[in-house]
Amino acid sequence: MITRQLNFTIISRLLYQRSIRVIKIHSFRNEHHLFDQSTEADNASITRSMLCYLHKNLPYQSLQIFKDTLRMGFSGNVDEVMVALALKACRSELKIGCQVHGYAISSGFVSYTVVANSLMNVYSKNGQLESALCVFESLCYPDVVSWNTILTGFQKSEDVLNFALQMNMNGVRFDPVTYTTILAYCSDHEDFLFGIQLHCLIMKFGLDCEVFVGNALISMYSRWDRLLEARRLFDEMPKKDLVTWNAMISGYTQEGDHGLEAILLFTEMVRGRMELDHISLTSAVSACGHERNLVLGKLIHGLTMKLGYGTDVSVCNVLISTYSKCDVIEDAKLVFQAINKRNVVSWTSMISLNEDDALSLFNDMRLDDVYPNDVTFVGLIYAISVRKLAKEGRTIHGFCIKTGFLSEQNVCNSLITMYAKFESMGDCLKFFEELNCRDITSWNSLISGCAQNGLYQKALQMFLVAVTKSKPNNYTFGSALSAIADAEDISLKYGQRCHSYLIKLGLNTDPIISAALLDMYAKRGSIHESQRVFDDTPRRSQFAWTAIISAYAGHGDYESMIKLFNEMEKDGERPDSVTFLSVLTACSRKGMVEMGRLIFDSMEKRYHIEPSPAHYSCMVDVLGRAGKLEEAREMVRMIPGQPSLSSLQSLFGACQIYGNVEMAEEIAEDLLALEPMESGPYVMISNLYAEKEEWEKVSMIRRIMKNKGVKKEVGFSWVDVGVSSCLHGFSSGDKSHPQSEEIRLIAKCLGSEMKRMSEREEEHLLMLGNLSNNTTDRTKVDIVKKQASTYEEIEAEHEKDQRLAMAKRCSDEGVKAGAKAAVVATIATAIPTLASVRFLPWAKAHLNHTAQALIISTVAGAAYFIVADKTVLATARKNSFNQANTNREA
Repeated sequence: MITRQLNFTIISRLLYQRSIRVIKIHSFRNEHHLFDQSTEADNASITRSMLCYLHKNLPYQSLQIFKDTLRMGFSGNVDEVMVALALKACRSELKIGCQVHGYAISSGFVSYTVVANSLMNVYSKNGQLESALCVFESLCYPDVVSWNTILTGFQKSEDVLNFALQMNMNGVRFDPVTYTTILAYCSDHEDFLFGIQLHCLIMKFGLDCEVFVGNALISMYSRWDRLLEARRLFDEMPKKDLVTWNAMISGYTQEGDHGLEAILLFTEMVRGRMELDHISLTSAVSACGHERNLVLGKLIHGLTMKLGYGTDVSVCNVLISTYSKCDVIEDAKLVFQAINKRNVVSWTSMISLNEDDALSLFNDMRLDDVYPNDVTFVGLIYAISVRKLAKEGRTIHGFCIKTGFLSEQNVCNSLITMYAKFESMGDCLKFFEELNCRDITSWNSLISGCAQNGLYQKALQMFLVAVTKSKPNNYTFGSALSAIADAEDISLKYGQRCHSYLIKLGLNTDPIISAALLDMYAKRGSIHESQRVFDDTPRRSQFAWTAIISAYAGHGDYESMIKLFNEMEKDGERPDSVTFLSVLTACSRKGMVEMGRLIFDSMEKRYHIEPSPAHYSCMVDVLGRAGKLEEAREMVRMIPGQPSLSSLQSLFGACQIYGNVEMAEEIAEDLLALEPMESGPYVMISNLYAEKEEWEKVSMIRRIMKNKGVKKEVGFSWVDVGVSSCLHGFSSGDKSHPQSEEIRLIAKCLGSEMKRMSEREEEHLLMLGNLSNNTTDRTKVDIVKKQASTYEEIEAEHEKDQRLAMAKRCSDEGVKAGAKAAVVATIATAIPTLASVRFLPWAKAHLNHTAQALIISTVAGAAYFIVADKTVLATARKNSFNQANTNREA
C-alpha cells in the first residue's frame, strides 16, 4: 500500500514537471486536473506551478493552486515563498489580499521579510499606502526591497524624495531599482539639481551600464526638455533594449518640436530590425502628426496593420489625432470604426474632431457605456461654441453640474469661453464670479472674451485684477495687449506701461508676447515701435513675422511689406493663411494685380494652404480696383459655399467706380439677400441710385430701411488729451460732453475762418498766375471751397443737436472713425491749420464726400484739443466769446 502511494507521488511529480512544459507551450488544460488527482504534493512542485502561471500573466490560476493546496490539506507544505507568490497573484484584488494577509498572520509567515514585501506591494498598488506603511514599520530588519516597495507607493514626487533621503540616512544603499524609481519622480524643474546629483551617484557606483537605469535617465532628461543630454546618454549606452529606443523616441515627441528627429530614430530602429511594440508605433505616428507628414504617417499605419496593431486602441487613438492634424477627416473616421473596444480617449478624439456631429457622438459614447472625462467635456463645449449652439451649451452646462464636472478647472474655463463666444457676457461674468477656484487660465478666458466682444475697458480692468490675484503668463498679456490694440477709448499709454512690465518680468521676448506688442503698436499708429520690438526679438516666430507684415500693410508701406515677406521665406518660416491675407490686402491697396495673382496661386501650389473666403475677397478687391470686373465676378463665383459680404461689397464698390451699373444692380440684390438687416448694403445701393439721380429709388431704399427697422450704426471718434491718459469720444448728436456748447461755437467759428482763409489762398494763387495755366491748381481751389461749404451745410443742418461733426461715419469707404481721428490729429499736431486745408485734395482722392467734410470738421475739433494755428484759434475763441455774450443778452 505504501509502495503504491509512493509510486503515485512520483508519477504526480513527473506529471507536474510535464505540466510545466505544457504551460511553456501555452497549454494549461491539465494543470488543475493533475493537481486534483494528487493526494500529496511537495513545496517545489506547487511553487513551480504558481510561478509558471504568474510568468504567463495568469494570476487567478496561480491563486487557485494556492487555494486548492489549503483546501486539500497540504497546509503543512505551505512556506513563505508560496504565501509571497499568492500575494503577488492578488495585486489587483485587495479583498483577497487582505484574506491572505490574515492567513499570514495566523500562520506566522507575516514576520518573513519576503512575505511583508509582497504584502506592502499589494497595499501600495491598491492605493492603501497607510496599510503598507504599517506593515513596513512592523518589520524588524527591512531590506532594500522593502524600502523600494514603499517608494513606488507614493504619489507625490516630494514624498518620494524625502523617503529616499530617509533611506540613505538609515544606511540603506541604493540599488538600480531604487535609482530607477526615484528618477521616475524627478519630473519638475525644481528637482533638476537632485536628478543631476543622482546621475553623479549612479556614475560613481558604476550603475550607468545597467540598461533600465540608463532608460530612466533618458526619460528624466527628456521630461526636462534636455534632449541633447538624453541623446548623448542614448548614444553612449553599450546595450540598448526596446525600452531604450522607445524612451528616446518618446522624448522627441513630447514637446512637438523634434518630430523629425523622432522619425529618423524610428527609421534607424526599423532598419536595425529591432522589435517594435505599440509604444514604438504610437511615438512614431505622433511624430508624423507634429510634422504634418501625411505620407509617412500612412506608411507607419500600414506597418501597424502588418504587425497586428491595427486595432490596438492606443495606436488607433494616436492615428486619429495624426489624421486630424493633417486634415484627413475621413481616414480618421475609418480608424475610429476599426477599433474593437473604444475607450474614452477614442470617443473624445472624435468629438473634438467632428464639430458638426459632436452631440450625436457624445450620445453614442454614453450608449457604448463609456463614461466621459473632463477632456471630453472640454472638446464638446468647444464644438458647441464654434457652432454657437446657445441652447445646447446651456444644456451641457447643466449636465456638468449634475455629474459634478464643475469641480474640474478646465471644464469651467471652457464654459467661460463658451459664453463669450455666444456674446453672452452677462452670463460669462456671472459664471466667473460664482467660481470657487480661479486659475490664470480662467482669467485669460475672461479677458479674451471681453476683448472679443468689444468690452475693452472691462478687459483692461480684469487684467489689472488678474495681475494681483494670480501669476500672469504670456496669454494673459497677449489678451490684454489685444484689447488695447483694438480699443479706441483706451490710451496707448496703458500699452506702453504693459510693455514696461513685460520687460521687467523678462517676457518681452516670448513669441506670443512679441507678436502681440507688434500688433498693438501697429494698430495704434506707432510703426517704428513695432519695428523696434521685431528687431529685439531673438527668436522670430511665425506670429512675429505675420504681425510685422500686417503692420506695414496696414500703414501702407507696401515695399517694406513685400521685402519682409521674402525675408520670412529665406528665414525658413512658412507663411500661414493670416500672412497671405495681409499680403493680399496690401496688393489690393497698392494695385499690384500680378503680384496678387502670384501670391494667391502659390498658396495651394507651393504651401498647400486652401484659400479661405477672406482670401478670395482680397483677390476680388485686387481685380475690382484694377477694373477687371468680369474676372472679379468670376472670382466671387469660385468662393466655396456662399459668397461673403466683404467680397460682394468690394465688387459693388468697383462697379460704382467704373460705372458698371448693370453688374452693380445684380450685386446689390445679392447683398440684400445675404444681409437683410445690415445698414451697409442699403446705404451703398442708395448712393448708387443717388449718383444716377434716381431719387425715387433712393427714397424707396430709405423707406425699406425704416420699415425693416434697419438703422445706421453711429460712429465714434476719440481724442487723447494731455498726459492724463484721458480720451474724449464724440459721436453725431451727442451732447454729453460738459463743454459741448463751447466746442460747437469754436467749431463754427473755425469753419468760417477756414473758409475765409481758403478764399485768400485762391486769391494768392490767382496772383501767381497758376490758375489760368494749370487746371490741377484750379481743381485744388475748387475742392477747398467745396469742402468749406459742405462743412457749413452740415454744421447748419445739425446746429441744434450736434456738438462736433467729427464722428460722421464714412461707411461707403469703410474708413473707421478711430483711424480718421488719428489721421486728423496727426495733421493738426504736425502742421498749421492752413496746411491742413491744403491737405484736402488728398482727402478728395481717397475719401468720399462725407469723409471730406469730416476732415475739415475734425481739424477744427482737433485744433481745440491739441495744437493748431494760434491766430486762427485766438480769432475763433474771440468770436465764440462774443457769440456767447450775444446769446446771453438775448
